[in-house]
Amino acid sequence: METIKQISLILILCLVLNACSSDNTSQEFGDLEINFTNLVGGNNLELNTETYAKNGDETYSVSELKYIISNIVLTDNNGNQFVYPQAESYFLINEAIPQSQSIKLENINANTYTSITFGFGVDQSKYPLNGVDNFVPTAEEQGMLWSWSAGYKFLKFEGIYTSGNVTDKPFLYHIGSHGQNLDNYREITLNFLQPLALSSSETPEVNINFDVQKIFNADFALLLSDKDDIQIDPENAPKIVDNITKAFEIVLN
Repeated sequence: METIKQISLILILCLVLNACSSDNTSQEFGDLEINFTNLVGGNNLELNTETYAKNGDETYSVSELKYIISNIVLTDNNGNQFVYPQAESYFLINEAIPQSQSIKLENINANTYTSITFGFGVDQSKYPLNGVDNFVPTAEEQGMLWSWSAGYKFLKFEGIYTSGNVTDKPFLYHIGSHGQNLDNYREITLNFLQPLALSSSETPEVNINFDVQKIFNADFALLLSDKDDIQIDPENAPKIVDNITKAFEIVLN
């Protein structure tokens, strides 16, 4: 009788272990590539060589455009979310470095997703420099830190502009958060144009355009002639990041 009980226990244990093994191997994973393209209106941004018209009868050219994308989350058609590991979810998009404009996300749960959410900048939980040690060297090398105590620049946008009798005058937008009272981090959600099926057999691509014009003119109209140097600015910096939330758009591959 004791032998029968032992055999039964062994069989039950084997079944449990086999079930656990099946559960561990049943989840499929895939990769996703996200491509960012910086535009001015409908044209590709060209650093230094092109002049663009903007609101207020001003013109400008861009010498530098860099921004931080973070905290990527994918949502499926049932509302379930896949949160990409936060420690690996900080990316610097630099117009001068084409390879920086393609982000590859790995080991994502295979599923059909309908939208993507990402942060513009760095959220308060990681501010000024907590918990993203692997990203700090990149931010520091690319000039995206004010200092170790002040934290990150979410946006670095520079160039020259002409407005009325003012010609070829430098402008500079350096935007980040500054303590709890000036939190300029924003989250942006974009719906895919069609459900995105992600599996281990292929790596789909998502193309996202960023329209530079909307930095100046979306929810708020900003004139360089009014203020051409915006950094630690509790009035204008939030307007810039609110405009930026309207600047991203998913487009067909």
